[in-house]
Amino acid sequence: MSPLSSVVVAGIGAPLVVIGIAALAGFAFGATWAIVVLVVGLCALASVHLWQLDRLAKWADAEADAPVPEGSGAWGVALSALYRRVRSRNLRHLDLATTIERFRSAVEALPDGMVIIDNANRIRWANARAQAHLGIDLDKDTGQPLQNFVRQPEVVRYLEVGDFADGVVFDSLREIGTTLAIQVVPFGIEERLLISRNITQLEAVARMRRDFIANVSHELKTPLTVVSGFLETLQDLELEPRQRARYLGLMAEQAKSMQRLVDDLLTLSALESDQNTLTEAEFDVVPLLLQVSADAKVLSAGRHVVALDIADPAMVIGSRDELGSAFGNLVSNAIRYTPDGGAITLAWHIDEDGRGVFGVTDSGIGIAPEHVPRLTERFYRVDRSRSRETGGTGLGLAIVKHVLLRHQAELDVMSELGKGSTFSVLLPARRVRRASANAPSDNATSPRPDPERESGSAPAHSSVSASSPSATNN
Repeated sequence: MSPLSSVVVAGIGAPLVVIGIAALAGFAFGATWAIVVLVVGLCALASVHLWQLDRLAKWADAEADAPVPEGSGAWGVALSALYRRVRSRNLRHLDLATTIERFRSAVEALPDGMVIIDNANRIRWANARAQAHLGIDLDKDTGQPLQNFVRQPEVVRYLEVGDFADGVVFDSLREIGTTLAIQVVPFGIEERLLISRNITQLEAVARMRRDFIANVSHELKTPLTVVSGFLETLQDLELEPRQRARYLGLMAEQAKSMQRLVDDLLTLSALESDQNTLTEAEFDVVPLLLQVSADAKVLSAGRHVVALDIADPAMVIGSRDELGSAFGNLVSNAIRYTPDGGAITLAWHIDEDGRGVFGVTDSGIGIAPEHVPRLTERFYRVDRSRSRETGGTGLGLAIVKHVLLRHQAELDVMSELGKGSTFSVLLPARRVRRASANAPSDNATSPRPDPERESGSAPAHSSVSASSPSATNN
C-alpha cells in the first residue's frame, strides 16, 4: 500500500466515526442533535489538524537537527514518512561531510601547497602547506588579494597577465634559501587553483649537475689543450728526437691524467648507482693493510717515512675492494700533500665501542679550518695548482665518502694548518670482529696517531657520516 492510500485509510476513520455518532444521535434524539454532534465532531477534528499543523510549522522553523514530531492516525503516517525522508537526508549529508573531510585531509597531507582563489586573485581557501609557503592565515586573510602575500615582481606579473600555461619560480622572502614554484590551474567558472611547491632540493640538484658538468669540462680542458697544442707542434715543426720524445712524454702524462679522471668518474658513478648492490664478505683486514702500506711506499718512492701500526687484528664484513680503494685514496692524499722527508703513519685499532678505526696521519701542510667541512665535495680542492701537480683528480675523497656510506661508516677529519692531518675511517662495530692471531707490523714501534698538538691553534675537526649529504674530492 502506498503512503497516500495509507494516509487516506488512516485519516478517513475519524470522520466516519463522527458521522456514525451523529447518525445515532439523530435516530435517538432527532435531527437537531445529529447536526450538533456532527458540528462538534468536525470542529474537534479540525482542532486536531490545526494542532498538528502548528507542531509541523514549529518543527520546520527549528534547528535542522530537531526531531520530527510524532503523530497518530493520518498524521502519524505522514510524519513517519517525513521522518524517513529526513533520516535519509541526514545520512546523505553525513556521507557527504565524511567525503569532504577525507578530501580535505588528503589535500592537507599533500606535500604541495593548494590555494583556491577567484578571478580577482582573492583567497578563498588554502591548505596548511600553502599557508606555510606564502604566509597566509585563513582566519584573517580570507578574501585578501594573493599579491599582498607574494610580492615578488615575477609572481605579480604572472597573476596579472593570466597566462598560466607555465609556472613561475622565485626565491622565498619568508625563508631565506628556499626556492618555490607556483602554477595556477583554472577550474570552475570563477575559480582558480594555485599550486605551490618547495623545489629547493631540486634546484640544489640542478645546480650540482651544472657545477659537475662545468668542473668536468674544466678538468678535461687543460690536458686536452696541452695534448692539442703538442700535436699541432709535432705536425707543423721538425723537432729533434730528444725534444719530440719530451713532447710525447708530456702528452702521455696528460692522457694519463684524463684517464685517471675518467676512471674516478666511473668508480663514483658505480658507487652511486642503486643497481650496484654492496657485495659483502668477511675478510682479514691485516693483509689489506699490508697491501695498502706497500702501495703507499711504492707511490712515495722513498720520499717519506711510511709506517704501519696494527694494534688489533680483526675480521671485517664488507667489500674488500671498495674499502681497499677508500683506504688507498686516503693514503695517496697524504703522500701528495706531505713534503719530502715527512712522516706518514697508517694505523688500525678497535676502539672501546668495538668500532674498527683506520687512521692516516701525516706531517704535511695541513688544512685550514674553513676548508675542512667541504673536503668531501666533488672537485673541491684546497690548493688546485698543487692538486694538479701531484696528479689529483678532485674525486678521491668523493669515492671515500660513498664507499663509507655503503658501509654505514664515518670519516673523521682532524687537521692543523702547517702541522698535518689525520683522516680516520670508523667502521661500525657490527662489521668488525676481533681476531685472535697476532698481526705483523711494518714498524712495531710506530706511534699511534695523536690528534692533539702540544702547541699552535686547535686542530680543525670534521666528521662525515652516512647521513651527510656532501660528496667528496681532493
